[in-house]
Amino acid sequence: MGSYKEKEEKTDQQPKWLWVNGPIIVGAGPSGLAVSACLKENGVPSLILERSDCIASLWQQKTYDRLKLHLPKQFCQLPLFGFPENFPKYPSKKQFISYLEDYAKHFGIIPKFKQSVIVAEFDHVSGFWKVETQDFLYLSKWLIVATGENAEPVIPEIQGIDKFKGTVLHTSLYKSGTEFNNQRVLVIGCGNSGMEVSLDLCRNNAIPHMVVRNSVHILPREMLGISTFSIAMALLKWLPIRVVDKFLLLVANLTLGSTDKLGLRRPKTGPLELKNATGKTPVLDVGALSQIRNGKIQIMHGVKEITKIGAKFIDGKEGEFDSIILATGYKSNVPSWLKGTDFFTEQGMPKTPFPNGWKGENGLYTVGFTRRGLLGTANDAKKIARDISDQWRKYKGFCKNFCTSRNLSDSQGICF
Repeated sequence: MGSYKEKEEKTDQQPKWLWVNGPIIVGAGPSGLAVSACLKENGVPSLILERSDCIASLWQQKTYDRLKLHLPKQFCQLPLFGFPENFPKYPSKKQFISYLEDYAKHFGIIPKFKQSVIVAEFDHVSGFWKVETQDFLYLSKWLIVATGENAEPVIPEIQGIDKFKGTVLHTSLYKSGTEFNNQRVLVIGCGNSGMEVSLDLCRNNAIPHMVVRNSVHILPREMLGISTFSIAMALLKWLPIRVVDKFLLLVANLTLGSTDKLGLRRPKTGPLELKNATGKTPVLDVGALSQIRNGKIQIMHGVKEITKIGAKFIDGKEGEFDSIILATGYKSNVPSWLKGTDFFTEQGMPKTPFPNGWKGENGLYTVGFTRRGLLGTANDAKKIARDISDQWRKYKGFCKNFCTSRNLSDSQGICF
């Protein structure tokens, strides 16, 4: 979706340039789709650049088969177009991808695929953003960073891991526990992915050992038949976050029992307060805890070293393993390609704290960096669309003047 046109000349030194009559959006995941749809609803065209060959590549290519949304669907739908009524409370991976494809089709969003951004930088002389891919140099008044918090897998440096003779893979490459039948598997990481992968392995006759290095909050996915997230959101309208945290932990202890006794220490800071401060998401239990309690998932405390046949742990224990799965999460990749701005930290997150991290300077915007999931994405997409649409009314005629000054006609498709 959007208006752009190739300049006819191309040299060996420089890629062809394309003028984009509207914002350039980097990333065709849920964030990019949401902001593109909101812009269109406000009468603003846009162009999405996507490095892969499909929308929502993280969901389509780098998630395990049993994955479901951790939150009820009403908290995960994108703006202006909800989930089908016949979808379950917690849609599956396949259903969520289907929803995103229908979303793009509904709004006529057609990203430009296989366009990996090499560098994006604001040109203070021209007043445009220059976004370079392997094929083109795109020019626009606005740049929207929609690559999100989960662009690249985090691969930790662990002593000796290169010597291990078995399989080592990140959860981005994990599909199903059927591949690990009867294997002893070391799962490094105890977030939602680590817990769910361990549960999946357990259900496929593998023997998972999950490494828990730090403290972790585990909450039931539902309390009294109502999603824990729904309860928390309702209580936060009336009560301070620390009071809500105390309530959640009280109910969690009553329903799940003490996790400390299982080797899963809780942080001193409450789950919601910790999420706000660090972005660390509490684990919503979908069955792993009962398998830990009955010994089918073993808890290990910190890897000291990987050996050829297994691992040594910081408590002096050793174990032999057939495979190692890194459930170590993802990170932003923004610093690798966005240059000339100090809006982002070295970790690729906006320096401006929530809820104001969606807007930078010189027409720079971000969506999908709130650490508040798809609900945060939807809210920021609406804000960005409103903000740009106000500017769009002023700059609407700019593209026509830009084209005319370069003897490029509207019939060539450069302006709409």
